[in-house]
Amino acid sequence: MKKKHSPKLTELKEIALERVVKLFKEADSVFPENPSLSNRYVTLARKMAMKYKLKMPSELKKKYCKHCYKYLRPGKTCRVRVQNDKVVYYCLNCKKFMRFPYK
Repeated sequence: MKKKHSPKLTELKEIALERVVKLFKEADSVFPENPSLSNRYVTLARKMAMKYKLKMPSELKKKYCKHCYKYLRPGKTCRVRVQNDKVVYYCLNCKKFMRFPYK
């Protein structure tokens, strides 16, 4: 027998997704004054997404490093290049690359 999820779980996921988006907006706004606080917001957003098993939206995935989980701001904390139909993000904190397809 298939187990049904209660409607409360979907409501919790929607609220959690709103909070994740809000944390990323806050990280973006507070970055010039306090980059470490931006990194903390990204950490909190990731933990919330993992707790509620959310799929992180693709536009938010590109805003933090997949290796060191720091907030990325092009020109400040990362370098962005286009190469062979891919966008390459180079994190200046951990010196690692992230490649995203580009059409």
